[in-house]
Amino acid sequence: MANKKPDNPDRFPPLGRALLWVDGPGNVDKIVYALAGVCVVLFLADFTYKKHPYFTAEEIPGFYGIYGFVMFSALILVAKTLRFFIKRPENYYGDKAIDREEYPVDELDEVDYDA
Repeated sequence: MANKKPDNPDRFPPLGRALLWVDGPGNVDKIVYALAGVCVVLFLADFTYKKHPYFTAEEIPGFYGIYGFVMFSALILVAKTLRFFIKRPENYYGDKAIDREEYPVDELDEVDYDA
């Protein structure tokens, strides 16, 4: 179903039509490889100019890329740890939950999107 082409792309907004190529097989890999290539080029460009660092750590080639990667990874790990403390059980709200309400089945507009 993920590789199913849309029936009528003319109904999509202009940006949606422009990005339809991303849905093709293998195109996401191309984007990832292109992004990795840009990162390598920018890392190598870090050797081509004279730096005027304020801190001595800034003299390390690729410092900002390494620092950004480490801090982003730390943010993910902190978020996973924080989830452990703030997670609530599925029935936390019990009978007061809005989605606990019973819906009349005959009044629901059920649409079969797979048909």
